[in-house]
Amino acid sequence: MTTPPWPTPLSPLLVLTDRRLLPPGRALAEQVSAAVEGGARAVVLREKDLPRPERRRLAGALLPILHAQGGRLLVASDAALADEVGADGVHLAAADPTPGRRDGGGIVGRSTHTVDELVTAQRERIAYATCSPVFATRSKPGYGPALGLEGLAARCRRVLVPVYALGGITAAHVAGCRRAGAAGVAVMGEVMRAADPAATVRSLLDELALDPARVAT
Repeated sequence: MTTPPWPTPLSPLLVLTDRRLLPPGRALAEQVSAAVEGGARAVVLREKDLPRPERRRLAGALLPILHAQGGRLLVASDAALADEVGADGVHLAAADPTPGRRDGGGIVGRSTHTVDELVTAQRERIAYATCSPVFATRSKPGYGPALGLEGLAARCRRVLVPVYALGGITAAHVAGCRRAGAAGVAVMGEVMRAADPAATVRSLLDELALDPARVAT
């Protein structure tokens, strides 16, 4: 597909949380705050194994960190909680039902792992879709073999929905993902495990700022 995707409402870097990956002694809010200091402006709060009150508390802690810098917080798989805390949207798992019209609107994104899921996300007019796993990842194994850049490119050509490459993404992969047609990259382990998340985010953003058409293949 040669037509550019429709505009994404998010920055080209999407950070997904996982407190289990944090460096010893580091709190999730501290890690996210450092990532935001480095330039992250879109974060998905996952932590879906936590009781709902604890997720609400975490969302309440992360919202002011992001909003102070004009950033956006999305809550994974719980549109009602996103509305309750005043988050900017919801990030759905591939199997989650699409929520009805939300009060005040809000961004709705979705995870996809197959071509059919990606096409369905476009049919639903989802604001963006993550596509994974692009590379082998130890953060979330079990979603099939890595697509590689050719597989990512083939999926990006199929749809107009903005695609965020997810799975094993590092700064070294960003240019290739952009050349493949991705609107951006979604990163979890690289940022959550980082001893210096601000520096990690800056390196990702530096690569995202490059014009993919001018990067040698």
